[in-house]
Amino acid sequence: MEQTFALIKPRAFHENLTGPILNLFNTAGFKIGAIKSWWLSDREARQLYGIHQGKPFYEDLLTYMISGPIVVMVLEKDHAVADLRKLVGNTDPQKAEAGTVRKLFGLNARQNAVHASDSPENAEKESALFFAQMEKYEPRGISFGKVHRKEES
Repeated sequence: MEQTFALIKPRAFHENLTGPILNLFNTAGFKIGAIKSWWLSDREARQLYGIHQGKPFYEDLLTYMISGPIVVMVLEKDHAVADLRKLVGNTDPQKAEAGTVRKLFGLNARQNAVHASDSPENAEKESALFFAQMEKYEPRGISFGKVHRKEES
């Protein structure tokens, strides 16, 4: 089982697309290992998107990413990184394949609804910005069968 990191961007959060996006993740077989809403600080946005520093779109991306709440999550399944990258599609929604998250919910290359880690190493780094290890779900062979409760008197 592999873990990856995903983020629902401010516009998608604001337009109540979180549920439909999570449904696509669930339908594709991803399990949620950790999830929470967050409002990025400038420092956090710079850490998350530092790989783009110096590129023409960098400052606009940072401004957008701190403009409103987001949802951050750790997702897991076999081949999680590659499968999520395929599911979210091309960064530019106009170039993304039909049925991908960005084609369905993205507005443009910057406001493309979601971020998804591009490697297991980056998934670990990015998830560590938002989640302590103890906040991440780790399967332990728990059975969720019928629960019997003792009646209170």
